[in-house]
Amino acid sequence: MSVAAAFEQRLESGVRVNSFESRPLRYSTSRGLASEQDSAFILPCGVFNKHLGAWCPGRVGSTRLHAYRCGSVRPRRLCLRGLLGRPVPPLQAPQPVGIPGKEIVIAGGGLAGLSCAKYLAEAGVRPIVLESRNVLGGKVAAWKDADGDWYETGLHIFFGAYPNMLQLFRELRIEDRLQWKEHSMIFNMRERPGEYSRFDFPEALPAPLNGIWAILSNREMLTWREKVLFARGLVPAMLKGQAYVDGCDKLTWTEWLRQQGIPERVNDEIFIAMSKALNFINPDEISASVVLVALNRFLQEAKGSKMAFLDGAPPERLCEPLVQAIEAAGGVVKCNQRVSEIIYDEKSCLVRGLKLKSGEVIEADAYVSAVPVDILKLLVPEVWKHTFPEFARLEHLEGVPVINIHLWFDRKLTDVDHLLFSRSPLLSVYADMSNTCRGYADPDRSMLELVFAPAKDWIGRSDEAIVQATMAELEILFPRHFGPHAEQPARLRKYHVVKTPRSVYKTTKGLQPYRPAQKTSIKNFFLAGDYTQQMYFASMEGAVLSGKLAAHEICNALRAGELPARLTDAVLAAS
Repeated sequence: MSVAAAFEQRLESGVRVNSFESRPLRYSTSRGLASEQDSAFILPCGVFNKHLGAWCPGRVGSTRLHAYRCGSVRPRRLCLRGLLGRPVPPLQAPQPVGIPGKEIVIAGGGLAGLSCAKYLAEAGVRPIVLESRNVLGGKVAAWKDADGDWYETGLHIFFGAYPNMLQLFRELRIEDRLQWKEHSMIFNMRERPGEYSRFDFPEALPAPLNGIWAILSNREMLTWREKVLFARGLVPAMLKGQAYVDGCDKLTWTEWLRQQGIPERVNDEIFIAMSKALNFINPDEISASVVLVALNRFLQEAKGSKMAFLDGAPPERLCEPLVQAIEAAGGVVKCNQRVSEIIYDEKSCLVRGLKLKSGEVIEADAYVSAVPVDILKLLVPEVWKHTFPEFARLEHLEGVPVINIHLWFDRKLTDVDHLLFSRSPLLSVYADMSNTCRGYADPDRSMLELVFAPAKDWIGRSDEAIVQATMAELEILFPRHFGPHAEQPARLRKYHVVKTPRSVYKTTKGLQPYRPAQKTSIKNFFLAGDYTQQMYFASMEGAVLSGKLAAHEICNALRAGELPARLTDAVLAAS
């Protein structure tokens, strides 16, 4: 088989990573240019940088190529074939390092930490995961109450445009735990209480035609003029790709809409709900890049916007299989192990160990912080903030407050088996989990899970006040069951309110330069988390990808002999 034919075949399944060093691309195919050894490859719509998990766009039909962190790439003429509808492939797992006996301590047992540990363990490195709480999952953690009912940190949706997350499910052989829904987006109609408006994506049409059909066929939310103006505004993002999207980080989504001449009503009808779903903040705050990345993936991947629910609680249905994979490959996962200090040796510029709240010091060959950025800022040694720019820049990043509400009722409120965009000033998205999730199924009674956002003005209020405000909103969402004119009044049986004062990092405008890479200036210290550099921002996909990227960096350092010897008392005494 020729190199070109082999690349064509590999293109369909994703490309194996051999190196993160970008080199000039040497081979030409009908779909683009590629090299067997390169960390970036060109497709007709640009370059896919496997390190970032991101597109680096080329100008179609031009000899100019805009390379974003892709190294030196020789300009070539790009063809139009396959310009649209090309999904982003998952980053492949790191290859075995062939160096036995190496241990890596990972602080944080969320998706980033567990993902990093899995790929390290399978590459022949022994990870030791330290989780501070008694439950794994981080931002997807959940707990059981006295009745045996689960309540979760958030309402977690898996998208078809999550290549690394879906690859992880395949690797764990738990794809059947994802309950895929109709390919639709469903919005409440505020002016018509109790009614919905749908954007339906036809399965028979490829991207972006299915997305165009979904927008054009919806008659309730946007006028034809608004649809045309909005579509025209998206053209630069679709043609110029990731470089254009990254450049829009200097604008909020509202500012971007105004710059494109898109009517304000488009924001009110669709994007207040969408921006709150993406990052729990309003379009006046969220970076335009965040929304554009989502829209690009939804429009350019046939199943990009298709949604799935996990069939039960994430700690059991996702984290437990991850732990089993880690332990089967020789790794260790421990709960109730809170890290209180990063022990740093200034003379060697290396981390010596992680000190636990118990006083125990855990030593290893390298260390990974997979804790939220707000916790990392508390742990970072003061000298790092004055010496290493990536740690000084962390001060610009912070988590966004989120409130997740669970309400159990004495009757069925709806038979909709899908995520719903509330378009409420207080709520973001919600779902009747008794319909959407096998593990929570109840044919006779509803359990609503709702995201209260933005939450900054409510995070300090009582659970009772939050539930009371939510119940008032339900009078608009379910007028048959709540309010003075309810035909079939529903009774609230019980509730749980989960407050996260600092959740995923807040994706306001202008923050891209402050997001650190997974590899740091400290040779034996690495980062993982949704706030680190990767194209999926503050999402489950971003967390998983960041963990995989950190594993790659560690394996590369081991293979290259760049990871220093473990610091011990004997080594320090000798030095």
